[in-house]
Amino acid sequence: MTGSKILTALILIFGTFGVKGQVDRNSPLFIELKKQDSIFFEKGFNQCDLTYLESHIAEDLKFYHDQGGFQDRKVFFENIKKNICSSPAKKPIRKVDETSLELFPLYNNGKLYGVIQKGIHHFYIRENGKVGLPTSTAKFTHVWILAQGAWILSEALSYDHHDPQPEDGQAAGIEQLLIDNKVPALGLGIIENGELTRIQVYGTLDTKTKAPYNTIFKVASLTKPIVAMTTLKLVDKGLLELDEPLYQYWVDPDVKDDPRTKKLTPRLVLSHQTGFPNWRYLSDTNKLAFEFDPGTQYQYSGEGFEFLRRALEVKFGRSLEELAKEFIFDPVGMTDTRFWWDKSMDETRYARNFDENGEQIATNKYYEANAAANLLTTVEDYGRFIAYVSNGGGLSDKLFLEMQEHHAKVKEDNYFGLGWEILTGFSNEETLMLHSGKDPGVSTFAMFFPKSKNGYVIFMNGDNIMGVLEELLTKHLYGGKELWTKR
Repeated sequence: MTGSKILTALILIFGTFGVKGQVDRNSPLFIELKKQDSIFFEKGFNQCDLTYLESHIAEDLKFYHDQGGFQDRKVFFENIKKNICSSPAKKPIRKVDETSLELFPLYNNGKLYGVIQKGIHHFYIRENGKVGLPTSTAKFTHVWILAQGAWILSEALSYDHHDPQPEDGQAAGIEQLLIDNKVPALGLGIIENGELTRIQVYGTLDTKTKAPYNTIFKVASLTKPIVAMTTLKLVDKGLLELDEPLYQYWVDPDVKDDPRTKKLTPRLVLSHQTGFPNWRYLSDTNKLAFEFDPGTQYQYSGEGFEFLRRALEVKFGRSLEELAKEFIFDPVGMTDTRFWWDKSMDETRYARNFDENGEQIATNKYYEANAAANLLTTVEDYGRFIAYVSNGGGLSDKLFLEMQEHHAKVKEDNYFGLGWEILTGFSNEETLMLHSGKDPGVSTFAMFFPKSKNGYVIFMNGDNIMGVLEELLTKHLYGGKELWTKR
């Protein structure tokens, strides 16, 4: 029986037993199985974790290949060891086209017991740590069975193998771009019309280990938009005022005798008008001090956000982590984001950081929250956050518009709103809301256009980023050339 006939038969058989319609791409089930596909093939196929692979395939596995014939579990496992994992220096790797994924649930008496997952995957050869051009492209259909809370691959078809099309080389081109610029990994999220439509991670975690779909990046100052939106949600619910004096809850000991502390409010913190430097440790005295009167001019300040954090924690008797979880993480569905290296942190997925010469920087682990820096997250989680904000962030229309107002001027056509930098002067009268993050070996960007609700998330774990960024913004991202020229 040919692969196409088997596919038709499977769909007909499963239809008899209650396959419901295709699952929405933004549903938890779709996202869960997208992750399952990524982890299963990253670990079992690309990294040759045979222990993991063996525990995630059914005892009666049936695998149909249009060129390699039928394989049961024993033959499938032997072929993986012999043909895929025998030569680590030169081995095939598999990547899925995430835009092609489709998912159909399987129910029995109203209870979910499995899914059919369909899509397109591409195969490459990784030789001496470098990924070459795609060698083949094929379609796949997988049947995943839910067994004791875990997804097990029960049946698989890989068919319609053919030579890669020219566009399949785009990913390989980006991979080579990263190598040429000594930036190991790039995470890219694309938001279209308020929906996260693409998540792609290229390159490696550490110049050796392939970066998985759910790579965890340190995103530096992209922590601030999370804290800003948490604050605005508190304002929206009437629990906090934008112009509420913060000194009544907390005052930093370094400025306790300065009367200007009474002028500090959430509005001035979110628009970077506190009068504080970015960080006190950059000053000669290593102490916090006002450099100008609050509210009189713009100056980017991480210290301001930390002042806000401490005041909010005292006012509400709750930690920043608890507030962000209730007002941002849970509503958005950010299940793989944390402020510090807590017990849930999976270090095996962390993108190590590299300097402009491609030398690895020692990982500095943090064990307490900072409102201005150090957030650990994935492209998917932060992409969902940007999509959420582009749709209004759960705020009232009035407050959402106030967030976009020009509260402080940075330079010509460049302002700061409440938590977001604002670029103006585009030909279509659109504005760009954005924020960036920069630490040694960390280069991150998040942006969206409020009118179109289009946006991007760009994460890199290196310093030498300009070549990569220009390539992305001029050749790969819709509207990017205008954005790059404008910026």
